[in-house]
Amino acid sequence: MARLYANENFPLPTEVLEYASSEGRALLTLNRRHFVKLHKSRPVHAGIIVCVVDPDFKGQAHRIHAAIVEWASLNGTLVRINRI
Repeated sequence: MARLYANENFPLPTEVLEYASSEGRALLTLNRRHFVKLHKSRPVHAGIIVCVVDPDFKGQAHRIHAAIVEWASLNGTLVRINRI
């Protein structure tokens, strides 16, 4: 019988954002719902990049790069990457 795990040992989104910000790192996530809400309630952070699941990994990487390459800093910024 398979063992199934539900949210065991995964840090909460608030903890993930706090850690990334304390390290001065922008956060890249597929968890759009939680992190868009966090951005609205905690606008002081090192940046949040939210994506949707996209099987075209290379294309998604190019879209992420194109969206952020011109930014000097992502501090306090929410960047949305959509699938084409």
